[in-house]
Amino acid sequence: MVEQRAPLVVDEITLPEELCCGQVLVRVLYSGICGSQLGEIEGVKGPDKYLPHLLGHEGSGEVLEVGPGVRHVHPGDKIVLHWRKGPGIDSVAPVYSWNGKKLNAGWVTSFNEHAVVSENRLTRLPENFDLRLAPLLGCAVTTGFGAVVNTAALKLGESIVVLGAGGVGLNVIQAAALTTAHPIVAVDIFDNRLELARAMGATHTINSRGIDLTHTIRDIIGAAGADVVVDNTGNTGLIAMAYGLTAGQGRTVLVGVPRASEDITLHSLPLHFGKILTGTHGGDGDPGVDIPRYARLAQSGRLSLAPLVTESYSLDEINTAIARMKSGEVAGRCVIEMC
Repeated sequence: MVEQRAPLVVDEITLPEELCCGQVLVRVLYSGICGSQLGEIEGVKGPDKYLPHLLGHEGSGEVLEVGPGVRHVHPGDKIVLHWRKGPGIDSVAPVYSWNGKKLNAGWVTSFNEHAVVSENRLTRLPENFDLRLAPLLGCAVTTGFGAVVNTAALKLGESIVVLGAGGVGLNVIQAAALTTAHPIVAVDIFDNRLELARAMGATHTINSRGIDLTHTIRDIIGAAGADVVVDNTGNTGLIAMAYGLTAGQGRTVLVGVPRASEDITLHSLPLHFGKILTGTHGGDGDPGVDIPRYARLAQSGRLSLAPLVTESYSLDEINTAIARMKSGEVAGRCVIEMC
């Protein structure tokens, strides 16, 4: 990423000459594209002071080499790359070079064929796990499931409304279905996403274009409101609506992040009587614990990953993938295939 609100640049870069304590050299095989990267490119959180820098925070690959002190992964391990901290050393961030100048990177990047990653941003996978699907475990699944299980603490038979049925929202829906929530109401402006939402377990789907959304949802959940409402959009108007649709003892969970310039106005009195309004930080989970659990669920057939990967592209085509995600043409997750 060379500048905000512009296409990414695909080029050759130079890796650091040696690994520092806690760093791991990874051959990245597949990377997902998260909505957070779209927001980063668009400058949702404001000006980016680290340009130019590498991007990507959910991927899969193979460990090639480990630096001093690394104990949790070993050369040859198949791994998931993730942005939340797991077990292991929190290393310094690597410094790459591009055209003879410093190229910034965080503790994990995945839009590159080889990456130097902090040990605590890697989790081992079972040897036979499908690495094309594994990037979803790095963010989309852990954030969606974590928002339901950890942040909202959704209980059996509770009702849930999910605003935004993209990569994370679809996993919120899938987690709610596994928790036997009812009803599970999915809202989006794209019919292709709503069709996938039904496959993931939504009992009701609503295309919100041109309708009275609050009235439509209340017809399904009742006047008392939903036990849980999850917003994945970051749209301040929808966040206020989500809060209003939440029951008096319910939970409003914010996954999407509003633009830095936008604020939310809410009537706060219900917060004193049991209503909860909270954000979630990537599902508030522990990748070292959660990713192996979700991998086992996927291998047992209880958790569906394959339907969520709806399009694949090469690294050279990444700007096409990003454009299709922004337009809503992609129903689920785009995967970038490095191999």
